[in-house]
Amino acid sequence: MLSAAKLALSPLLLWQGRSVRQRALRLPEAEGARVGVAGTGAVCLRVLIVGDSSAAGVGAATQAQALAGRLSEALALRLGGSVSWQLIAQTGHTTRDAVEALKVLPLHPADVMVTALGVNDVVAQVPAQRWLADLGKLDWLAGKRAGVHHIVHSGVPPMHAFPLLPQPLRWVLGADAHRFNKALADWVMMYPDRCVLPLPFEDHIANAGPLMAEDGFHPGPAIYALWAEQLAGKISNEIVPLLPQTTPTRRSLR
Repeated sequence: MLSAAKLALSPLLLWQGRSVRQRALRLPEAEGARVGVAGTGAVCLRVLIVGDSSAAGVGAATQAQALAGRLSEALALRLGGSVSWQLIAQTGHTTRDAVEALKVLPLHPADVMVTALGVNDVVAQVPAQRWLADLGKLDWLAGKRAGVHHIVHSGVPPMHAFPLLPQPLRWVLGADAHRFNKALADWVMMYPDRCVLPLPFEDHIANAGPLMAEDGFHPGPAIYALWAEQLAGKISNEIVPLLPQTTPTRRSLR
C-alpha cells in the first residue's frame, strides 16, 4: 500500500522534498570537542558515539547540551566514576557514510557504541535491508577497530511528527521510519551484543514539536537530555553487567 501511494504521489513528493531543502533553516553542529572524559575517578566506561546530525548535536549550542555531553555525564553519575567518550558524527551522514568514516578515522578503545543513524537513509530512500547490512558493517568495524563489546542502536525518530515536513511527505517518511524501526527491532534479536533504544519522545508524539530545534527537524536540548537519560539507564543497568570481566570497566566497578 505504501509503495503504491509513493508511486502515485511521486511528483508531489519530489517537489515537496526540493522545496523543504531550499527553505529549511540550516543549523550548525554543536560546538566543542569530539572526545573527552566526564566525571571523576578511574575510568569506568568507554563510549563511542557514531551518527548523523543528531549525534553531532545540531539543535544544541554546545556538545555539553547535546547527546555526547549529556550521555557521558549521566553515565558518570550513575556508575560513580569517570566516562571517556568519542564522537564520530557529521550532518548528512547515512549509515554507509558512517561506515566509511569508521574505516579511516582514528578511534579510541571503547566498551560500548551508541548509534544515531537512519533519518538520512529514510530521506534517501535506502531499502531497509541495505540499511541493516550497513549497520552490520558498522558494528563489525567498531568491534574490530575500537574493541566495542556491545552496541545500542537508537531508533529512527518519528518523522511523521517533524514540523518542517509538509503533508503528504511527512506521512510517507514517517511510515518509512516506522518500517525501519520494525526491521531494526527484528534484526537485533539475532545478536546478543546489540539492542535498540526507541527515541524518548516516541510515546509523546503530540508534544514533540515544542521540544524540537527551531528548524523543526532536529532535537532540541530537552530531547537530547531525555535521550541521554534513557540511554544511560539502559547502558548502566543492562549492558555494563554483561561486559567482559577483563575490560577496564568491569575491573573498575568491583
